[in-house]
Amino acid sequence: MSPSEERMRILKLIESGQVKAEEGAQLLEALGDGQERDRSRARARPKLLRVRVTDLNTHRQKVNVTIPVSLISIGLKLGARLAPHVATASGADILEAIEQGTTGRVFEVQDFEESERIEIFVE
Repeated sequence: MSPSEERMRILKLIESGQVKAEEGAQLLEALGDGQERDRSRARARPKLLRVRVTDLNTHRQKVNVTIPVSLISIGLKLGARLAPHVATASGADILEAIEQGTTGRVFEVQDFEESERIEIFVE
């Protein structure tokens, strides 16, 4: 049943006298609170993880990869093989940021030996 149908049903119960106005108001309020919680959860959930590698000398992007959050554990395992010093230090922080619903840049490191900046964003 859609939310608007549920609201109409509650209003009809009030109108027919089967439910007191105070009880109906509480039901309508509870219905609205549940919808707001669902909307805020949907908004708060990050969907993508973006990894961007930029050359520090030319300021050109070398890598710009987007990974679905649902595959993040696989991505962290792969990252641990490719760049162990970065993946081990940041993996737990990145997972925590995702769980908390944080968006934006969650990690940045500059590798002066390779002349690269690595940034990780949660979107």
